[in-house]
Amino acid sequence: MSMAETVAVVGVGRMGTPLIARLVAAGHDVVATDLLDRRSVVEAAGARWVPDLRSCDVLLTLLPGNAELAAYSPVDCRLWIDLTSGSFDAGQRRHDVPHLDAPMGGGVSAMREGAITLYVGGPASLLASATPLLRSFASTIHHVGDHGSGYLAKLLINLQWFGHALLATESLLLAQRLGLSPDLMRSLLLGSAGDSAFASRHLPSLLSGDYLRDFGLARCLEEMESVERAASSAGTPHPVTSLVADLHRSALAHFGPVDGELMGPAWLESQAGFPLSDGR
Repeated sequence: MSMAETVAVVGVGRMGTPLIARLVAAGHDVVATDLLDRRSVVEAAGARWVPDLRSCDVLLTLLPGNAELAAYSPVDCRLWIDLTSGSFDAGQRRHDVPHLDAPMGGGVSAMREGAITLYVGGPASLLASATPLLRSFASTIHHVGDHGSGYLAKLLINLQWFGHALLATESLLLAQRLGLSPDLMRSLLLGSAGDSAFASRHLPSLLSGDYLRDFGLARCLEEMESVERAASSAGTPHPVTSLVADLHRSALAHFGPVDGELMGPAWLESQAGFPLSDGR
């Protein structure tokens, strides 16, 4: 796309704010809006605040979840790229503007560093035209398939991560209760048949008492419930998915709608009566 085109960002939150900064740094003309008054944040990032967005060239949306995505109608634009972690069903809806679903992998720090991973659903030609813009903040871009496939791929990847986190926590709680330190068990997991991205990259956070507060527990559960619905509609077995979701429902009932991607493991710690951080 041409740098003269206007890029609009809808959703100036944890991810939207550093996204704006990345786009501005790359030389794009950026406007932004949000339901909340975020003018000062937007202008501090070098973009223009537009409280009533009517049109733009390229529209980037970062909405809280499925309910907001279902209710959203894109403004007049040449291309709409939705970065929300939406459901597979959301990708099947028809829209009047050319669009891509491109949910993001990586958190706030990855956005700040331009190291986001995108899982893109939609026509390859649209992705090709959007790639220079997306490279402003994404280091890895996967074209997964047609509309909705990007949403689905991201949800399934997240489901695996949540499952790994719960199983690792359950295993290490048993190890700690029976006299093996969590740090020792993690070192044994690395490179073994039980290794995972969670064990190598994120388990140290849990062992230090950091529950990864970038995203809310309720939104994490919403993603799992989206997978449950997709599996039910497709007629595929999903007892493990439902178990992972049930444990997070219990965590939500216990802790409330707090922030933390690792509140499922925190729920298991509460059931054990001790946190893994005690074993360090």
